[in-house]
Amino acid sequence: MTVELSREWQRLQNGSDIRGVALDGVPGEAVNLTPEIAYKLGQGFVSWLADLLEKEASELVVAVGRDSRISGPALMAGLAEGMMDLGATVYDCAIASTPAMFMSTVTEGYRCDGGIMLTASHLPFNRNGLKFFTAKGGLNKPDITAILSLASQDNFLTAATKGEMMPKDFISVYSRGLVNMVREAVSHPEHYEEPLKGLHIVVDAGNGAGGFYASKVLAPLGANTSGSQFLEPDGTFPNHIPNPENAEAMAAITQAVLKNQADFGIIFDTDVDRSAAVDPQGNELNRNKLIALISAVVLQEHPGSTIVTDSITSDGLAEFITGLGGRHHRFKRGYKNVINESVQLNEAGEESWLAIETSGHGAMKENYFLDDGAYLVSKLLVELARAKQSGKVLTDLIEQLKEPAESKEYRLKILTEDFKTQGNRVIGALEDFVTAQSDWTLVPDNYEGIRVACSDLAEDGWFLLRLSLHDPVLPLNIESNVTGGVETIKRRLGDFFEGISDLDTSALAEA
Repeated sequence: MTVELSREWQRLQNGSDIRGVALDGVPGEAVNLTPEIAYKLGQGFVSWLADLLEKEASELVVAVGRDSRISGPALMAGLAEGMMDLGATVYDCAIASTPAMFMSTVTEGYRCDGGIMLTASHLPFNRNGLKFFTAKGGLNKPDITAILSLASQDNFLTAATKGEMMPKDFISVYSRGLVNMVREAVSHPEHYEEPLKGLHIVVDAGNGAGGFYASKVLAPLGANTSGSQFLEPDGTFPNHIPNPENAEAMAAITQAVLKNQADFGIIFDTDVDRSAAVDPQGNELNRNKLIALISAVVLQEHPGSTIVTDSITSDGLAEFITGLGGRHHRFKRGYKNVINESVQLNEAGEESWLAIETSGHGAMKENYFLDDGAYLVSKLLVELARAKQSGKVLTDLIEQLKEPAESKEYRLKILTEDFKTQGNRVIGALEDFVTAQSDWTLVPDNYEGIRVACSDLAEDGWFLLRLSLHDPVLPLNIESNVTGGVETIKRRLGDFFEGISDLDTSALAEA
C-alpha cells in the first residue's frame, strides 16, 4: 500500500527514474542520495518485486550495473547490501550500460527477476540515480512511487540467511548479442565473421560506460577503431559531457572523424541508452537526421509502419517519413511517453516499429521497445556495411530529408511555486492570441502544449510552447525554412509575452 511520501523522498523521483545528489562539492546542492538511502531503495525494490512476481525475496536474482560516476561503487555497495539482507541474490555487473541491465532479465542463462542501473545519464558528476527493470521493461512512474514508499517506511524483516553477491561480466554477453545481430543482418558472403572489415569507425564514449562498444562489438566485427577516444571510464568527465545533444560533445566526435579520415563516428551518452553519429564529411547525424536514418531503415523492413516521435520534431521529418510510405505520429516529450505510445498503438492494431525522441532515445519493437543506443547504432552499421558493398553511402538513405534553415529553443522560467498551473495558463492565453492572427494556425493532433504553423513568407515555419515535464520552465521551440524567420516569429511572440506576469522571458534576448 502506497503512503504519502515526505518531500525528501519525493525529490528523489524523476518520472520513471530515481535521481539525486550523491556527492558534495556543488554549492546549493545538498547530498540526498547516500549509500544508506541506496540500502533502503534496494530493500524497497526487492519487496516490490517479490510482491509483483509472487515470490519470496530469497528466491529473487537482481542484476546491478553502474556507469563511471565516482559515487557508483559506494551506492552499489549500499544497494546490494539492502537486497542481500532480505535474502536476494545480487549479480554485480560492475560498469555496464542501462540497456544491458534490462537484457539481463531476458537473456538465456540469466533471466534475472530484476535489473538495476546506477546512472544519472548526462547530468553532472555529483549526481547519480537508479533505473529499474523487469522482463516487461523499464518501470513506470507509479512503480517508482511505490518503491520509494516502501523504502521510506523502512519496515523490512531481515532474512534468516543473507543473500549472495556474484560478479558477472554481463556486458560481454550483451555485446556478443549485438555482434551476432550485425553478422546475421549483413550476412556478407566473404566476410561473415567480420562484416565491417575495411571500415574505419571511431567511438567517443565521453568517459562514460560506452567504451566497451569499440573493443567488444566493433573489433570482433572487423572494424578499424583507431582514433576512438575517451573510452576509459572516468566519473569526473574530464573531456566533455557524455551527451549526444551537447554541442561540445558533438564537436569532439566530429573532429575525431575528420582527423582520422574515418568512415563513421559514434558517440554515446553516459549509460549508452542514447547515441548519435557523424558521417565521413563531419556532418552530425543526430536529432532529426538520426530519426530520419533509422526511420528509413525501419520502413524498408516494415513498410507503412507508424513512427512515433516526441513533439519537437521538424515538419521536414514528417514529410520525409510520409514520403517513404510511413505515418509520423508526434507525441509528448519524455522517452517513456514516446515508447508507451508506440506500444499502445501496436496493442490497438496499428503497427509501430519505432519510438524515438530527438534526444537520441530510440526504441524498436524488434528489441523489446528498449531505448538502446548501442542497438540503434548497430542497426545503422548494418546499413553502412551494405552501402559499402553496393558502392553507396549510408546518408543516401536521407537525401530527400528537407532541413530547416534555422532552429532554436528558448527556455522561459516560470516564477511561481505552482508552476504547472501558471504554465498551462500561459499556454491557454497563447492559444487565444494565435487564433487572432490571420497567418498563424493551430496544428491539429498535437498532444503537448501548443504547436502553431506560421505561413507568412518571412516566417515559413512553426513554433511549439510546452510545459517542461519536471521543471518550472516553458520551452519554446521555433523553426523556420527561411533565414531570419526564427527572429521574425520570436519578435511577434514577444508582443504576447510582454503582457504575461510571473514569467522570465530574458532568454528571448538570445540571438
